[in-house]
Amino acid sequence: MSENDTPDPEVVELASKVFDLARAGDAVTLAAYLDAGVPANLTNEKGDSLVMLAAYHGHAEAVTALLTRGADADAANDRGQTPLAGAVFKGEDAVVRALLSGGANPEAGTPSAVDTARMFGKTELLELFGVR
Repeated sequence: MSENDTPDPEVVELASKVFDLARAGDAVTLAAYLDAGVPANLTNEKGDSLVMLAAYHGHAEAVTALLTRGADADAANDRGQTPLAGAVFKGEDAVVRALLSGGANPEAGTPSAVDTARMFGKTELLELFGVR
């Protein structure tokens, strides 16, 4: 590994802070970092995007802030999971609606949000997704 392959510790620290903001749902500060140039589709070592972290932790406002700044609503992590499927799994209805408003595809990912809703008998979400 050459010196150029080693991540700058300041960059790693900044990324860690931004991931923590997504987990905590700090929409205002997240938006400020993205507006200052942090990539909207930044991912961690597991492939979890900022949207995934905000969605999984139930932060609809942060999800919306990320999506309006170009984040991919369907960005799957290294396990093939999407933010929408995670929100369905966690029972985060406000996040589900925010993701759908941001263009999330209920059929994306493995398992998809549709599959997850079926597994847990969430018929109201299946209706929301337009499936039976």
